[in-house]
Amino acid sequence: MQDIPTRTPRFSIRHATSADAALVVHYMHKLGAYQKMSGAITATEPQIRRLLDENLGEAIFGVYDGNIVGFAYFCQKSSAFTGRSGLYIDGFLVDTEVRHKGLGKTMMGYLCQHALDRGCQLMEWGCLDWNTPTIQFYRDLGAYSVDEMTIFRFTPDQIAANASRFK
Repeated sequence: MQDIPTRTPRFSIRHATSADAALVVHYMHKLGAYQKMSGAITATEPQIRRLLDENLGEAIFGVYDGNIVGFAYFCQKSSAFTGRSGLYIDGFLVDTEVRHKGLGKTMMGYLCQHALDRGCQLMEWGCLDWNTPTIQFYRDLGAYSVDEMTIFRFTPDQIAANASRFK
């Protein structure tokens, strides 16, 4: 896919294809290392390829001076609370060497425009409590946090165990 120019000099956005699955996994591992939770990243290239092929997930890459320097992985979501659709950003990272050049803001701006183009009315993502520079980055963009909610999650084994209660 062709790079999409931005207002930021020397910076463009490129949508991932399933051929980019290894690069998505690479960036997820970089994000995991930054978040001090490398062991939590278990995605494999075939798994990401399937998600991209089946349009269950999408990714963009930030390209600066011809080099990939950032990424975002996201998917479509909806809320029965608000009746709105939106994008959920599951991974977002700009390489340390190019931070503070406005590239993250440009990528977030692109994701917002992408959401609007799809008729979305919300965007959500998570951020670890200790990550104060990133929290400030999001707040500077006008984002707010939903502090009164705890996210719960099942592993594949827990899904299977609970599904067995149905049969």
